[in-house]
Amino acid sequence: MTTVDQPLDVLLSDGSTVQLRPIRPEDAPAIVAMHGRFSERTRYLRYFSPYPRIPERDLIRFVTVDHHDREAFVVLAGDRIVAVGRYERLGPQAPEAEVAFVVEDAHQGRGIGSVLMEHLADAARRNGIMSFVAEVLPANGQMLRVFADFGYQVQREFADGVVHLNFPIAPTEATLEVQRGREHRTEARSIARLLAPRGIAVYGASATGQGVGAAVLGHLRDGGFTGAVVPVHPSASTVAGLPAYPSAVDAGVPVDLAVVAVPPEVATAVVADAAVAGVHGLVVISAGFAEAGAEGAAAQRALVRAAHAAGMRVVGPNCLGVANTDPAVRLNATLAPALPPAGRVGIFSQSGAFGVALLAEADRRGLGLSSFVSAGNRADVSGNDLLQYWQDDPGTDVIMLYLETFGNPRKFARLARRIGRAKPVVALASSARPVGVGDTAGPDEVAVAALFAQSGVIRVDTVPELLDVGVLLANQPLPAGGRVGVVGNSSALTGLAASACAGQGLTVVDGYPRDVGPQAGAAEFATALAETAGDDRVDALVVVFAPPLPGQLTGVDADVTAALPAVLALGKPTVATVLVGRLPAGVPAYGGVEEAVRALARVHRYAEWLRRQPGVAPELPRIDRAAAQAALRADATDPTALLAAYGIDVVASVPVDSVDGATDAAARLGFPVALKAAAPGLRHRLDLGAVRLDLPDELAVRRAYAELAVVFGADVLVQLMVPPGVACVVELVEDPAFGPVVGFGLGGVATELLGDRAWRAVPLTDRDAAELVDEPRAAPLLRGHRGAAPVDRAALADLLLRVGQLADEQPRVRSLTLNPVLARPDGISVLHAQVRVGGATARPDTGPRRL
Repeated sequence: MTTVDQPLDVLLSDGSTVQLRPIRPEDAPAIVAMHGRFSERTRYLRYFSPYPRIPERDLIRFVTVDHHDREAFVVLAGDRIVAVGRYERLGPQAPEAEVAFVVEDAHQGRGIGSVLMEHLADAARRNGIMSFVAEVLPANGQMLRVFADFGYQVQREFADGVVHLNFPIAPTEATLEVQRGREHRTEARSIARLLAPRGIAVYGASATGQGVGAAVLGHLRDGGFTGAVVPVHPSASTVAGLPAYPSAVDAGVPVDLAVVAVPPEVATAVVADAAVAGVHGLVVISAGFAEAGAEGAAAQRALVRAAHAAGMRVVGPNCLGVANTDPAVRLNATLAPALPPAGRVGIFSQSGAFGVALLAEADRRGLGLSSFVSAGNRADVSGNDLLQYWQDDPGTDVIMLYLETFGNPRKFARLARRIGRAKPVVALASSARPVGVGDTAGPDEVAVAALFAQSGVIRVDTVPELLDVGVLLANQPLPAGGRVGVVGNSSALTGLAASACAGQGLTVVDGYPRDVGPQAGAAEFATALAETAGDDRVDALVVVFAPPLPGQLTGVDADVTAALPAVLALGKPTVATVLVGRLPAGVPAYGGVEEAVRALARVHRYAEWLRRQPGVAPELPRIDRAAAQAALRADATDPTALLAAYGIDVVASVPVDSVDGATDAAARLGFPVALKAAAPGLRHRLDLGAVRLDLPDELAVRRAYAELAVVFGADVLVQLMVPPGVACVVELVEDPAFGPVVGFGLGGVATELLGDRAWRAVPLTDRDAAELVDEPRAAPLLRGHRGAAPVDRAALADLLLRVGQLADEQPRVRSLTLNPVLARPDGISVLHAQVRVGGATARPDTGPRRL
């Protein structure tokens, strides 16, 4: 959301950054200056006349808007306004507004028009404007394309030499797809410019060779970087044997990337110097920023603001650096002295120290690296940016992430669901809920793992597990199923492997494990492996081999690992724990049987996810967004009206605090009724005696009220009786890794105690909703357990879709609980609802594009 007090940074189609903010009266001189830089053609296409200068009256009107009926945004490159876009409502309370924008000639073709269009449409919708109109000269093909390419249903009419356009500005699947496509391209290009620079300037490398700046400079030089390396030093003529310059521009070579290892107080001066040289991005190794306290946080904000104003992106601060093993680049701008061999795995690490260990372990295990980024404080570039880049990077097949926190969890979930269908994503991420993330208990450890799996992410818990899965994905095909053949020369090890498979949900095929015996040589072992790999019942192989007794096998017979390459050629994934010899390239080696099976199981679950259709978000009837907004009014929220706006009907209940009030309410509702203790935690607690059901008349109501009031207090709810059913619970909470998530489970103390909830991230598809209903361990109760009639599970799925859509469209709703929901063969009844609403802050990953 863009407001008068909230300017923001946005990415353009070339990957550079600009600032967008509402226009101000004091912008008048800058608007005149921009107008003076326009070509005659640009003036004519915008104003339909030469318009050589802006009259004072027009200028005042241009820069003075009410941010409601008239709005205007300016785009700044550095401190210069280079574009302006505006809308003006066509009359008081009119649902239409005229839209127009103009971009300085030197900045046309960079996607500024589409950015302005997104933010103008968003602001207009929030002010009750439903459609835009525009007038464009036929010769202005670029402007016509901006409107045509946006996904709106544009109506055109040609009259009096002008093209008249009219189109609704409500978001649609088409406009959202266009917007996210642009987001993907701009973010990917901004990272590509960082990882394949023509030249690199290094700031802060001492002439003595000491310090982190000198270390990175040495790694760049010794790693064989194919571009120019320019040390920037105020006085030295050479640093690390390379010519040094007082300013990056003095080197006279193209410089696209700056590595910064200077104290925080001089970092913005480095940005200014790098900007003169045309640098596209900064890798800030220096510490002492946000991780050091309030003063450092202020320095970090100033650094990012200065970099974005100069069109640059920032990796860090307090980071390990970036690397690219492409032979055409050979970039090691990190504190790691050596990189793993070139390969096809991209690695993102938020932590610098962790990144060093991860690179070293990847090198030890022969995991080939395509590119690496350590984001440190993640002031700008994040894991989401790297996901966007790696999605289309032809040199990357597997993505590995180490994430301490999620800056934009909703976006991460969305990108993972999309990218995971093209390339596997493995994440080492905490399941802990940080302080301040919701006040309602959310998914537990098991549920968080399931949420990752449902988004196509292979989540692991430790560094070794991250590498275990990575080496398997990098070297082996995905399994066609979960049927495993276990082959080994030790009954103890093969039995251990079979038990591990069962524990991980894999099926050991009949006839396995196959134990060739401790005296089997290489030839016999090769035959057993070949037969297993050729077995149509087997989807994957687990190979275990214990060392033979001394002198038992000699020569060729002892080289059992020689049999493995032939097995790999048959195309079935193979994991091996061989306690003697060295495995050939391409065979993932594991120190223990459990580690091998666990990695295989995780990859199997990912392959299963790939084989499932992703589902669609169906169009739901009875959705009234205007009514929902009215229910979320500023003074008080009406939960019943809010839910009704999404087609969710809550059975009426009347709060009372006296026996006469209870009898009056019962008479109005109609007998029979139910009385319930009013406290939220008691309304469904039959086991505590807090609920009285099927009260047929006034006398029964009086008696029940008296009993409840003595134990639970005078506040009671009176509710119309509905037919009995299976009690269910629907929840909505904020999760630190996925944003809004919808939970479903069966009611009752036992299921609550066991945490028997299934969870899915918003937005929900029809498949998500169906799986939510069937996933809880107690779900058989919904399908007719022990002869009971099956309930209407389709009605439950429809309810979940409606809750999901509410969560998706109403970011003010922080949490929601429907408890109980009674499910019956003929439908459902929602008995009680709790809704917690927060301020009207923007939710990440909604609205127009912004950094």
